[in-house]
Amino acid sequence: MTEEPGIILEICVDSPDAAFLAEANGAGRIELCAALDVGGITPSEGMIRTVRQGLQIPLMVLIRPRMGDFCYSKDELAVMKADVMRARELGADGVVIGMLLPDRSIDGDGTQQLVQLAQPMSVTFHRAFDFCKDPLQALEGLISMGIDRILTSGQQQTAMQGAGLIRELMDKAEERVIVMPGSGINSGNVIELLELTHAREIHLSASHMVAGRMRYHNQYFSLQGGMGEDTSVRTLNVAELQKIKELF
Repeated sequence: MTEEPGIILEICVDSPDAAFLAEANGAGRIELCAALDVGGITPSEGMIRTVRQGLQIPLMVLIRPRMGDFCYSKDELAVMKADVMRARELGADGVVIGMLLPDRSIDGDGTQQLVQLAQPMSVTFHRAFDFCKDPLQALEGLISMGIDRILTSGQQQTAMQGAGLIRELMDKAEERVIVMPGSGINSGNVIELLELTHAREIHLSASHMVAGRMRYHNQYFSLQGGMGEDTSVRTLNVAELQKIKELF
């Protein structure tokens, strides 16, 4: 398949090293977060600053104060507001947000506040969208709030499984908002996904775990309570990203 003009690969990373590797190997945009293993949370000021200074392509910053659900308290919203403003001050090109109410509808008030604070940056509504009880209603609501992009797996575990809804959302959006597939996208399915959805932007991490530089491991102790390997680190799978680029 020949790459169609305008298709953008957004790579989600949680380290400066992965961000710079992604840019060097064909990423069109970076989403920067911390703690990808829990779905991502807001990265530190130091990480945003370091990545912004070394990156030439657009940088999106995840605004998520904690792991877990997307129903936030007043104090958590205050944190998110401060983080949006700081991301803008540090030169981010956009932020990635997502707020829901207990009934699984969009938190319109909170979302609108964050969108207004983010101006003139781009704003993506992340996969909190996939928890919405009525995705088509949520789509219209987010468009009315000025959201620029919706990241979604089509309310399924992977974007391939949700390709039907993704295509329906794109048809309903009629270019009023970008619908960007994400989740489970790799070199083995990206071409088929693009053909099924007609997406112009796709989101993936293309990451893997590698051995860290620390050579000693204490078999009696783990910061992860035995749930993971403390000496492994997540980084970009360069070979996988190169495979994807070669397909275009």
